[in-house]
Amino acid sequence: MSTVTTPSTVSGIGVGRAAAIAPLALVRPVPAIPPEALRLPGPADSVTAIATAEKALAEVVGELVERAATAPGALAEVLRATADMAADPELTGLVRARIESGQGPAAAVDDAVAEVIAMLTAAGGLFAERSTDLRSVRDHVVARILGLPAPGLPELRERSVVCAVDLSPADTAALDLGKVAALVTESSGPTGHTAIIARQLGIPCVVRATGATGIPEGTLVAVDAGNGTITANPDQALVETIHRRAEIECLLAEDTAPGATSDGHPVPLLANVGTPHEIEQLAPAAVEGVGLFRTEVLFLDAATAPSRDQQAPQYARALAASKGAKTVVRTLDAGADKPLAFAAQEDEDNPALGVRGYRLVRTQPELLEEQLAALGETTRALPPDDRSQVWVMAPMISTAAEARVFARLARAHGVQTVGVMIEVPAAALQAAAILEEVDFVSIGTNDLAQYTMATDRLRGELTDLLDPWQPAVLALVAATASAGAAMGKPVGVCGESASDPLMALALTGMGVTSLSMSAPALPAVRHALRHHSLAQCESIAEAVLSAPSADQARNAARALADAAVVARLGL
Repeated sequence: MSTVTTPSTVSGIGVGRAAAIAPLALVRPVPAIPPEALRLPGPADSVTAIATAEKALAEVVGELVERAATAPGALAEVLRATADMAADPELTGLVRARIESGQGPAAAVDDAVAEVIAMLTAAGGLFAERSTDLRSVRDHVVARILGLPAPGLPELRERSVVCAVDLSPADTAALDLGKVAALVTESSGPTGHTAIIARQLGIPCVVRATGATGIPEGTLVAVDAGNGTITANPDQALVETIHRRAEIECLLAEDTAPGATSDGHPVPLLANVGTPHEIEQLAPAAVEGVGLFRTEVLFLDAATAPSRDQQAPQYARALAASKGAKTVVRTLDAGADKPLAFAAQEDEDNPALGVRGYRLVRTQPELLEEQLAALGETTRALPPDDRSQVWVMAPMISTAAEARVFARLARAHGVQTVGVMIEVPAAALQAAAILEEVDFVSIGTNDLAQYTMATDRLRGELTDLLDPWQPAVLALVAATASAGAAMGKPVGVCGESASDPLMALALTGMGVTSLSMSAPALPAVRHALRHHSLAQCESIAEAVLSAPSADQARNAARALADAAVVARLGL
């Protein structure tokens, strides 16, 4: 957990490695409900109060939907999911029942949302994380009912560091991102929606920065995601350091050569995306393809499962944007922390260990069948030379038997290159048997860390256990890479650990054959690889795999890496 390290510096968990200097802008506080608004004057007022509450809810839902229509991929995804939760008839019913029992409309919304949040928190995973989103809905609805200014930021008049206890999707959607120098929150975690959006857009971000909102508004602050610090009134030396890092980042972005070590060992550098629009926004020269296309993003606002005819145009647009480059399509990864209305599972005490990802074939096999049919149809329509560049993989595979069934189904629909994700320790331990059934595997280090360390990856206070440098996680990654090398089959990494330049060197040394990450992280990883030989990467891998702790593994990699690169990238 973060702590205040000096009177002028607050520490937290950095997201990425970028830095920025700008005045601090604080989010407005949430509205407080006055005592006189807690109860209705009399039963006759309930009809008007219900209409008032429902009107305010509908207006907030409408704003969310409107913002989602113009927001970039990851933010649009979160906004649509939040709108769906706010529009849920169950929430409206809870509000109505409370007003009919005598509560005022603002108090009824407050209590009803609290009840839904309690249910989401009990469900765990992303359900719990999205409780923040519903709190924001509550705050905006209550403000409308009470006639108060909307909570959140005023209009940004200059480039600013946005600081809040937490930022909901609605708060983020209201920002002029062109004027956001950095994002800082006191809560949330490195896998929450604020962090996801910051990674996608390359914005410096520090989360779990306790005490940050105590810095006076307007104070000049330096946000360093690489070190996880927010420094108020930075001295000239720190200002110059951050400006120098910004100049280096611009220079790194000019290098668009294919990823490779200094002695020419190729390491393709790919992008993680969620929508065709995100692929269209990639700079083709700087990205060698798409290593993870999260197709569930296309389903988030669907009440019913899309048909193959509805899906095929989306895949056609994505593949057209890829321009013949490798595109790894992940089939629907729904369930647990990625709830979808048409794939919801009832009565799961532990959704993270339940029916999610590929396991949906047990309850709704038609979802995978329709998706592969749509992808196969789109692939067959491509020029012959481009068809082999369409790869498909299934998430949450646990056994070789599951991999075999998936591979047969995908190939039957015309997809030539078929793989699976390695996210479950059982799959990593059986990587050789799984690779007998498929053409490649891709390691999802976020979930692999979660399941290996038995730790909810959305719990910020357990971040140390989810560190990708944890020895047990590294051992499973190395074992999977070794199995791939022995069989001559590709083993990629598409978790965000690939975006760490030091980790990229270690992964390359372990035998990982490609790295996929948020596009803004690519230049630094490319630079690190280009200044180390394969032999150096192998030495780094050997050292980190021998380390007894995450911190010692990271330090071992840093000690063996080129000192000039470490200094240049602020590692």
